[in-house]
Amino acid sequence: MLSQEIIRKKRDRIALSDTEIATFVERIARDEASSAQIAAFGMAVFLNGMATEETVALTLAMRDSGTVIDWDADALGGPVLDKHSTGGVGDKVSLMLAPMVAAAGGFVPMISGRGLGHTGGTLDKLDAIRGYDTAPTLTHFRKVVEQAGCAVIGQTEDLAPADRRFYAVRDVTATVESIPLITASILSKKLAAGLQGLAMDVKTGSGAFMETLDDSRALARSIVDVANGAGLQTTAVITDMNQVLGHSAGNAVEVRETIDYLTGERRDERLHDVVIALGAEMLVTGGLASNRESATLKLLGTLASGSAAERFERMVSGLGGPPNLLRDTSALDEASHVVAVHADRTGTVTAIDTRCVGLVVVELGGGRRRAKDLIDHSVGLTEIAGLGDRVDGEHPLAIVHAKSAADAARAEAVLKTAFTLGEDPPAKTSPIVELIT
Repeated sequence: MLSQEIIRKKRDRIALSDTEIATFVERIARDEASSAQIAAFGMAVFLNGMATEETVALTLAMRDSGTVIDWDADALGGPVLDKHSTGGVGDKVSLMLAPMVAAAGGFVPMISGRGLGHTGGTLDKLDAIRGYDTAPTLTHFRKVVEQAGCAVIGQTEDLAPADRRFYAVRDVTATVESIPLITASILSKKLAAGLQGLAMDVKTGSGAFMETLDDSRALARSIVDVANGAGLQTTAVITDMNQVLGHSAGNAVEVRETIDYLTGERRDERLHDVVIALGAEMLVTGGLASNRESATLKLLGTLASGSAAERFERMVSGLGGPPNLLRDTSALDEASHVVAVHADRTGTVTAIDTRCVGLVVVELGGGRRRAKDLIDHSVGLTEIAGLGDRVDGEHPLAIVHAKSAADAARAEAVLKTAFTLGEDPPAKTSPIVELIT
């Protein structure tokens, strides 16, 4: 069938068959479909949607466009599990959760991404560790997963290549926000990694791509239904992104917060709640715990014993980073200008434009305006105030880590607009909004 006929059917709201979808995806992977055809197909899906069955077929076709890793769970000695987030500000959960689940008996081959827009990327955080290789060979990737129990890397050339080309076109044709296309893009890479269980973290709020709860629910439901339809047992947790997750946002600064968390030096309560909730879903899904309560105890045990911290250090050294990062953070760059930003008046934080906070990090050089931009891993924000925090001359809105005084001054001006102050603290809410099964 001609590619234009497949596009025409979707344009006219006619459901596509598995064969038609597989044919079009194969042409994307082989560079036989033009960018114009890919864009037209993407826009037809964006405007007309896809049934769950179509999205399952699209996901599986993109998975099968490249290498599909096959793990032997019996030989490994545990289930192959993963977690994925739709992106947020200060979201370093993956760095903590992968070694915790590994220490609890799972194996976590995590394929992560870079920052997009105002949201930080897990790979950019790991690139802040001098020597860490986020693009190893598949052989090396397997070795580290087997030895450390976890490895966090980027999408290789071999994994879901059709998705990589499709996404590049979507990014410049205003079709990124399509729920079927988001679902297939995320899950094709996860399925190519050979997983047996997945926990999805779907963000909602001012710092999320899906700002409204209804949109977040729709995406979570799509991912859960399609993943399970494709044979991957999956649950989703909708989590709040109306404030920064943790007390830092950036790259090196978030790695430092991760180290503090794993070693017990300091743990932000909301961040901890999200880590434990997602980790519990992973352990229950993988059969490593009978229920969420026992899974929680198991995860807390990995922190108390130091085994999660040890797995993190083993992963870092296995992928080329320093062998003693927990004790010596000299492999993490530090910014030359560190400035505390105080509010113009004393008050209580009643609202935060979290997206604005994320964009401050981008403007400092900690994110990208264009895909090819280089990142300054040393810059970012620490001690970021949360909802209900009292700010005054002693307690800042945030501490800016910048490469110049001018950059710090610009960040200060924007940060002051991101926080709304009042007298009465807002009602305290859980960062865990809903569970989708």
